[in-house]
Amino acid sequence: MCLAVPGQLLSTDGEDPLMRQGSVAFAGLVKRVNLAYVPEAVPGDYVLVHAGFAIAVIDQAEAQRTLAYLNSLNPEDFA
Repeated sequence: MCLAVPGQLLSTDGEDPLMRQGSVAFAGLVKRVNLAYVPEAVPGDYVLVHAGFAIAVIDQAEAQRTLAYLNSLNPEDFA
């Protein structure tokens, strides 16, 4: 099982489809991710990110539901 976290794609860099990267915002934190698996992704899209790779484009409603669920988790439940 893997955990992929949704984030909003802010910008993209590069023309080579395998090396294309983007800046993705996760609740105020911005990370660089590889966009090779989502060539259709454009700034403003929400993407699922796992291990530094965007693996799918998702709609905003799905991203918001997932983020709300993650925010509702109590970290002490996993200690």
